[in-house]
Amino acid sequence: MKITGFCPMIVTKDQESVIAAFEALGFEKRHTKTDIEGGANVGVAMKDANGNRISIASTTKDRQDITSIQINVDNFQEAYDFFIGKGFIDPRGSKTTVTSSDQATMLIAPSGFPVVISEHFRDRD
Repeated sequence: MKITGFCPMIVTKDQESVIAAFEALGFEKRHTKTDIEGGANVGVAMKDANGNRISIASTTKDRQDITSIQINVDNFQEAYDFFIGKGFIDPRGSKTTVTSSDQATMLIAPSGFPVVISEHFRDRD
């Protein structure tokens, strides 16, 4: 498994205000994905002039925001098996999100922090 990207990810019900806050810090939208969970959620990848990245995903669930680590990999199944082998839990029971550009899921570490593993089907900048 090769890591192809690594950045923080915020999952929030208030996506627009979180995006606005990062735009005020100099981040720009680089990619918007609208086909998450059948269009119910939207993911926005942002980048600043120094190359720092952050992903901000919407959620329809009524819960507190989640800040996680997004790890892009070249082989989703290998990454999934690796993390599960290290004691990470899949709270969705092996359900993954597949869009036109990636396959992803959130896993929870034994200590409680979330990671999102994602394999992109085509290169993004």
